[in-house]
Amino acid sequence: MPFNSLTYFLFLPVVYLLFSVAGDRARCWVLFAASMLFYAALDVPYLPVVLALVAITTYGSGIWLDRAKTPEAKRRWLLIGVAVNVLILVAMKYLPFISENLKALSTLLSLDIPIRPVKTFVAVGVSFYVFQAISYLLDVYLEIEKPERHFGYFALYLSFFPKLLQGPIERASDLLPQLKNEYRFNYDNMRFGMLLFTWGLFKKVVIADRLSLYVDHVYSNVHAFKGLSLLLATYAYAFQIYMDFSGYTDMALGSALLFNINLTRNFDSPYLATSVADFWRRWHITFSRWILDYIFKPLQMQWRNRKKLGTAAALLVTFLISGIWHGASWGFVVWGALHGLFMACSVLYRPYQKKLHKALGIEQGKSLKLWQIFVTFNLVSFAWVFFRANNLKDAVYVLSNMFLNGLRGVRWGFLLSYGTSEISILIIALLLYAYLTAQTKIKCLFDKPSWFRWCIYVVCVMAILLFSNLSNGSFLYARF
Repeated sequence: MPFNSLTYFLFLPVVYLLFSVAGDRARCWVLFAASMLFYAALDVPYLPVVLALVAITTYGSGIWLDRAKTPEAKRRWLLIGVAVNVLILVAMKYLPFISENLKALSTLLSLDIPIRPVKTFVAVGVSFYVFQAISYLLDVYLEIEKPERHFGYFALYLSFFPKLLQGPIERASDLLPQLKNEYRFNYDNMRFGMLLFTWGLFKKVVIADRLSLYVDHVYSNVHAFKGLSLLLATYAYAFQIYMDFSGYTDMALGSALLFNINLTRNFDSPYLATSVADFWRRWHITFSRWILDYIFKPLQMQWRNRKKLGTAAALLVTFLISGIWHGASWGFVVWGALHGLFMACSVLYRPYQKKLHKALGIEQGKSLKLWQIFVTFNLVSFAWVFFRANNLKDAVYVLSNMFLNGLRGVRWGFLLSYGTSEISILIIALLLYAYLTAQTKIKCLFDKPSWFRWCIYVVCVMAILLFSNLSNGSFLYARF
């Protein structure tokens, strides 16, 4: 049930109506039932079973963690809970990849080991709620959070439908208390939630799906293109994935606000970042916070005697894991390794950075910031090639042919067939997005005159109705 589907447009108001008329004790179960129906609507029978297994295992492990009398017992229950969740994630997402690579290794080493191919499962949303479950167990183990005794609230914390498929990855301390609050109608939440949902839908169907027409055309057969076509498709993909993912997040936050629940903001103008580290403070913020707290910091502490080399190594390992989390392919592994390498190099380069800026006379000023934004965006876009390409061979081809032939590499016929209407709406959409981003928050519209607000509303709604690409309804991050 994608957020940009007619089914969801009917589903959300029905759930809200039932939620608003139910008593305080029943509201938890209304949202839980809605979340199960939302997940079941994906029509993959075993997915609700997997979600139930994660919820039961994590809930039980959290209770036994709290009851454990010795550090050894606590550690044992933590390992059991984390291991079961990791095994579920591996079984759902990585077995085909592992099987394929073991078979290739066996062939390379001339070993006569029969390795059967494993069926590919559709692991929709599994990564998100497994990471959320692991963060809960670690917080209970570290005594940051007390275990939740009410199974209904705990199951809803994992499965709350607006954030179930693509996050945000919520901490128990942020979400659980809100699920227990008494509901009172809040006009401002309703108003802002609907505006945020519409804005997210606009980013998805008007900008991201329009860009996908060109990106998919090029990346589906990269060997037919050279030069500027590949470069344009790569930059277009950078904006496509941002508008797609941040659009989903806006729709999730907007949906949750109808129930007076504030989910965590997940994006903060990431392409205005002045370094790759700054990019990760602005991109997929809840995931960045997760890998920082639960992977990077423990590794950094363990390797602290190595000083900067230890920090660099911790960053490299952390982002390798980040790449593996995103998907079972070597492209994701290379993408994660590149970001780890960028971050590791920045740690080693930092002591010389100020000296270099001083020697060049660019210690401060807008020119330095613009240069840093330009370099960071291009490094991130360079890494996106491995994220988007169908395989490593295609990625290498794109990078090695991106700057060949100049304007001769452009398929002008396709660009012209792309249509003036698509180009016009993209320009208008991007200008509107740039304006609202410059105002820092879409809530700034509430301070504008009513005629101005309604002009923006009408433009967004008309663009959604007229330019939505109904043939490309899925969200890019839904597969993770």
